[in-house]
Amino acid sequence: MDYFTAKTFQIPELVGISAKNIEEHLKLYAGYVKFANQIQKDLTALSVDAEKNSYVTGELNRRFAFEHDGIRNHEAYFSQFEGGASALAEDGKLMTQIKSDFGSYDAFLARLKTLAMTRGVGWAMLYYCSDVGHLLMQWVDEQHIGHLAGPRLILAIDVWEHSYVADYHPSGKKQYIEDFFTNLNWKKVEERFEK
Repeated sequence: MDYFTAKTFQIPELVGISAKNIEEHLKLYAGYVKFANQIQKDLTALSVDAEKNSYVTGELNRRFAFEHDGIRNHEAYFSQFEGGASALAEDGKLMTQIKSDFGSYDAFLARLKTLAMTRGVGWAMLYYCSDVGHLLMQWVDEQHIGHLAGPRLILAIDVWEHSYVADYHPSGKKQYIEDFFTNLNWKKVEERFEK
């Protein structure tokens, strides 16, 4: 039995990010689905002799977060392009929250882009924490290290090299981030915020 199934995404033509890059990126996402399912199957099989297999099951349990969050991060990322680019509603709840937390949309966007320029592989994430009533930005190493427990993920920027080097080369990360926001469907982000 599989726990996870790869989703399909209707991604239109994007500015700067090629269809070939998206195609290859989706294959990577499918790999996360495959390996998350495989880990669950292996854990079930190895639990027959839990004592004998304790080291292996321990390592698989550690690895599972990487595969699982690879699935969920990519689902958030790809779905943000569906339906084509759209602007953030000037009078919407998310814009109100942004202005409350960051002073202005420009200050918010500058800070989020700076986060996305963090050196290394990972994700720039925007969450909404209903416990404190604020938006939170967080760098997530790899797929899972640094993910915030509790706050709701509302925007995900994949800044692993595989997301941009085919189109932008290693030195083109800044332009990729600019194009990411050009292609972003803010309505999807607003829907996540308002859940």
